[in-house]
Amino acid sequence: MRKRPFGVTAAGRPVDCWTLTNDHGMSAEILTYGGVIRALRVPTRNGVRDVVLGFDAMADYEAQDKYIGALVGRVANRIGGASFQLDGKTYTLAVNNGPNCNHGGIHGFHEKVWTAYANAEGDLILTCISPDGEEGFPGTLHLQVTYTLGEDDSLTLTYQARSDANTLVNLTNHSYFNLNGHASGTLDGQTIQIFSDAITESDETSVPTGRLLDVSGTPFDLRKPAPFAPGLTSDHPQIRMANGYDHNFVLHSQPAGPFRLAAAAECADLRLECYTTQPGLQLYTANYLAGEVGKDGAVYEPRCAFCLETQCWPDAIHQPDFPSVVLPAGKTYRQTTRFRFSPVAEK
Repeated sequence: MRKRPFGVTAAGRPVDCWTLTNDHGMSAEILTYGGVIRALRVPTRNGVRDVVLGFDAMADYEAQDKYIGALVGRVANRIGGASFQLDGKTYTLAVNNGPNCNHGGIHGFHEKVWTAYANAEGDLILTCISPDGEEGFPGTLHLQVTYTLGEDDSLTLTYQARSDANTLVNLTNHSYFNLNGHASGTLDGQTIQIFSDAITESDETSVPTGRLLDVSGTPFDLRKPAPFAPGLTSDHPQIRMANGYDHNFVLHSQPAGPFRLAAAAECADLRLECYTTQPGLQLYTANYLAGEVGKDGAVYEPRCAFCLETQCWPDAIHQPDFPSVVLPAGKTYRQTTRFRFSPVAEK
């Protein structure tokens, strides 16, 4: 593991880039700004390839608002109406996505400069504190995210959080993947598979209605590998409303379940498997990228990548039948997600 300076935020805070490597030639670059996965270089039968979108300069990360590569919280995804009640009190949040609060508010965890250190096992550990009242959420929250690069060509993120008051927590990583390479431009030739029988149906503001939609006979039936294009060009009202995939797939109904395979994606020479303990997975197809200029001058256009945002179900605080995002005071939040890569044999 090695560390290098990456730049300075507009507020004058220095940011480091940590690089983790394994013996197979895989490497991951992690920024202390937002816990961003800046690069993920994976060996394939056609050489090593960087499969996540990112930027070359600190200023570019601060200028964009698409959460590229970042840790997201205190509550990932939408909270309807940008408010919630907890213990008889109403909390008002920032409105930053239609009428809703999205991904923790205006200045969420994606903008924090985290403290970083390497442990004896060679893992990278990021920590930070979210003070009581930050972005409207109650409780002082202590956070730790551990990044582990495995010899099986996997990157594992282990999330932990603890609060001194009842609060809401729902953490995820917002990496944008393109298995053909971050600069390859489209999702052509790539397939997606999600091991789910239902999605949480969304309203016109992308907040769940409370109903579960059976995926059978819809573009959300990804139980077998399917190319991205047919779903993205579907006339299904849920696809039209979101301009593509931006939906929570139901993995199980409990807030923390068995660590299991949730999704898989493939291109001609590379397979990505996503394992998680989380009850949901938000598939997002970069519908609202807008020509951001990324690493090596690559231009990131809509639908040039996909996100596998493992998390609790959106707007769970307003849906009593959904898994809970309430973290009781003194209890520890724990979730794990692993992205594992393997070569695909030539056909």
